[in-house]
Amino acid sequence: MFYPYGFHFMDFFIFAAFGLSIWAQFRVKGTFNKWSQVPVSTGLTGYEAARRMLDANGLRDVPIEPVRGRLTDHYDPIHRVVRLSEPVYYEQSIAAVSVACHEIGHAIQHKMSYPMLTLRHRMFPAVSFASGTAPFLIIAGLIFQQFNFLLGLGIIFFSAAVLFQVVTLPVEFNASSRARNQMIAEGFISNDEERGAAKVLNAAALTYVAAALISVLELLKYILIFTGRNED
Repeated sequence: MFYPYGFHFMDFFIFAAFGLSIWAQFRVKGTFNKWSQVPVSTGLTGYEAARRMLDANGLRDVPIEPVRGRLTDHYDPIHRVVRLSEPVYYEQSIAAVSVACHEIGHAIQHKMSYPMLTLRHRMFPAVSFASGTAPFLIIAGLIFQQFNFLLGLGIIFFSAAVLFQVVTLPVEFNASSRARNQMIAEGFISNDEERGAAKVLNAAALTYVAAALISVLELLKYILIFTGRNED
């Protein structure tokens, strides 16, 4: 059942999750900026740390490219290339090394066929279609209550997108864990600098948690509306 003015009681939880997401975005930017000002004792740039980590894991054929923007770092599994934002690529800071090594963590996952990453890649084509279609079905189902089956179909499609975000969580946490372990093992950072690296990586991970939480809560809301109508 809808609450007055079109609000559902789940909206309060969703708004709270949006607040967490906004806070997480500010936190990741603030944490990155803070530790970008702290030079890494080894003097390595993000590129140099990434290159060494790739080479140490038998990935000498994987190139690293600088890209414009800030926090635009990513690993491209299709072209098998690591792309680092210019501040990460060129800077000699704890933040730069941490973010760079996190992306290498994804390249290592790809090489090792990490199960959750493999699942994520296989899901992507279907999820891309489902996430684009689900909003139209859900909106139509909410507006035209006599066609409640549209809402049900939209929920099924939206579930695929939610599952994709949930699967993303272990992929990101695993990449960060690989980065932290290898940064210490290879001597990219000192033991004293591990705290700063952990803060950078944990702040970034929180954004994925917040996004997944919002999606799960939205899915639960639509399910409650759908089942509530069927009980009427």
